[in-house]
Amino acid sequence: MSKKGIFRIVLLVGTITSLFFVPWLLVKAWILPLPDSVQEQANEAIGHGFDGMIIYVDQANKSPQYFASGWHNRDSKIAAKPSALFKIASISKLYDAVAVTKLVHSDKLSLDKTIADYLPELVGRIENAEKITLRLMIQHKSGIPNFTDAPGFWGEPTKTYEESLALILNQPANFEPGEEYEYCNTNYLLLNKIMDNVLGYDNFQFIQEEILNPLNLNNTFASINDVNIDDVMSGYHVGYSLDLKENDHGMLATAEDVGHFIRALNDGTVFTPEERETYASVYKYEHAGWVPGYQSFAKYHKDIDTVVIEFYSTTDPKLYNWNLSEIINNRIVKIIREQE
Repeated sequence: MSKKGIFRIVLLVGTITSLFFVPWLLVKAWILPLPDSVQEQANEAIGHGFDGMIIYVDQANKSPQYFASGWHNRDSKIAAKPSALFKIASISKLYDAVAVTKLVHSDKLSLDKTIADYLPELVGRIENAEKITLRLMIQHKSGIPNFTDAPGFWGEPTKTYEESLALILNQPANFEPGEEYEYCNTNYLLLNKIMDNVLGYDNFQFIQEEILNPLNLNNTFASINDVNIDDVMSGYHVGYSLDLKENDHGMLATAEDVGHFIRALNDGTVFTPEERETYASVYKYEHAGWVPGYQSFAKYHKDIDTVVIEFYSTTDPKLYNWNLSEIINNRIVKIIREQE
């Protein structure tokens, strides 16, 4: 049986077994006494079953802090590294939304134009293509079905725009555009295609030139194919023994690079004043991400003027590890507040 076939079976078996064991761990993680330091909390996370964790803390008027615990590579017994590259998954949507904002202000895109305007070949293939604007796609209010919700998707993910799009073509809309909110990766699949078309080249080059380079973010990359694989933190899925780091799931970055971006996004230095006003009207300033083996969280805490980035290198079929991560994230911020 192929590795992909084994992974699909593991997803099913893991779903069943995790129902019986993990919720008690969530209770334990929540009620344990709060550690004295962020490093102790990271170590505690490994005790809860995560293979590796990286934390970056950027407090105003203080030097950045870097924490790591567990394994960078479990099989080779290489300790976790704060400087490791990590798959940031849907955190990349923040970079996309900034790029769209900049293209709007250079008159290459309009937030009020529709899929029909930019991708006319999809009229009749995506319901309401004439009504779904770029603004609605950025905000996840399009009603388009989510291609990653297709049965068995994560057991054998698509590799191209065409393959991904085929999973939702000719399907009914989930709701009328603008009437509801539903998180949907198809929105950003289409936004990336539209950016590629209007630019005439891959939009990550635009992100590199207009966002990453001005902020000196030299450790943010478009794909696993652009990096030294040894620099990437290994990722693991509960019940599946193999390392998932070689699977290509989009952007990678260090926690420090993501932290610098989140700071610039929130303080506005990534924008001109006009761009900043537009972005504020369309999207948010924090995000999280999930792909098999990788969970990532990026948030600015205004009350303590602090950016916190958390990377976890273990996922599970029922997303209990996601809930566990959120408990740990909240405890990390409590520790930082108490230290303040």
